[in-house]
Amino acid sequence: MAKRDFYEVLGLARGASEADIKAAFRKLAMKCHPDRNPGDKGAEHQFKEINEAYEILKDGDKRAAYDRFGHAAFEQGGGGAHGFGADFAASFSDIFDDFFGMGGGRRRRDGRERGADLRYNMEISLDDAFRGQTAQVRIPTSVTCEACSGAGATAGSKPKTCSTCQGHGKVRHAQGFFTLERTCPTCHGRGQVIENPCPGCSGSGRVTRERTLSVNIPAGVEDGTRIRLAGEGEAGVRGGPAGDLYIFLALKAHPFFQRDGADLHCRVPVSMVTAALGGEFEVPTVDGGKTRVKVAEGTQSGRRFRLQGKGMPVLRARQVGDMYVQVVVETPQKLTKKQRELLGEFERLSSQDTHPESAGFFGKVKEFFGNRD
Repeated sequence: MAKRDFYEVLGLARGASEADIKAAFRKLAMKCHPDRNPGDKGAEHQFKEINEAYEILKDGDKRAAYDRFGHAAFEQGGGGAHGFGADFAASFSDIFDDFFGMGGGRRRRDGRERGADLRYNMEISLDDAFRGQTAQVRIPTSVTCEACSGAGATAGSKPKTCSTCQGHGKVRHAQGFFTLERTCPTCHGRGQVIENPCPGCSGSGRVTRERTLSVNIPAGVEDGTRIRLAGEGEAGVRGGPAGDLYIFLALKAHPFFQRDGADLHCRVPVSMVTAALGGEFEVPTVDGGKTRVKVAEGTQSGRRFRLQGKGMPVLRARQVGDMYVQVVVETPQKLTKKQRELLGEFERLSSQDTHPESAGFFGKVKEFFGNRD
């Protein structure tokens, strides 16, 4: 069967430019690739035609010969185009980048890399979280080498383009219909090599130093809050941009308060007499002050009192939480003989009115067992 005209295969006129040829090849190769058309013999045959046409027309000498002699210029060992050339491998790798959305994340060809992000765990008190503060942290990290200004090369010299990968940072080779790509073993993916490395940083463009940074902790931060300091992370390689520093806050346990968002909770033990007769007590507040809480006569254990506006500030807002005081009635211990006698006398004088809850409960228990009989 006679071969189709190569220009016709790519859908081009004979005067098409090199850019037009490459664009047409990429479009058709993506459309007809066997992986996108499994089991379609027609698509597989067309894919081979596209590759053969591109291998001829992308090369200036081969294209000139084809324009003059047609297919006859490559018959009988005249330089056929049935293989997958290096340019095809590079172009088809670009197709995979476009198809799978892998483009745009490549290493810079000037060898510069962004520095790594750093994490620092900081423990603060509830008082610091209430008021906010400016804290000083000391962090060992990589900074730009002053001797070479981050270039990695000695003064008067410059990094050179890697001859193995031609500055791409990666090497490719074709295997069947697929293109394999790996990091360049010579420049380790940077695209450049340094023949005269800086003695201060051994060619990396950065050295390790301990830095002191000021961290602004706003009022109202909670446990686990993350603060980002842009550009304060690890220095970039060979002059690349620095990473970021992330401060993760953890709150120390407080001797009185438990925090729930912007609200604070505390448990206060009161005597049995205070709970029965009524009274009042003082509790500390998170702002360093104190406030009085009145206990009504007959207060039961577990009752909560709400102190409005005595909680934590809400982060970056004007709202303030509340403070909840829970009363826990304390049972007397280590009683004297006289105290036992008095409590015994009190028990003899008690009635259902004195202990309505217990009287009601045990009355229901008695009724329950009575119905079973």
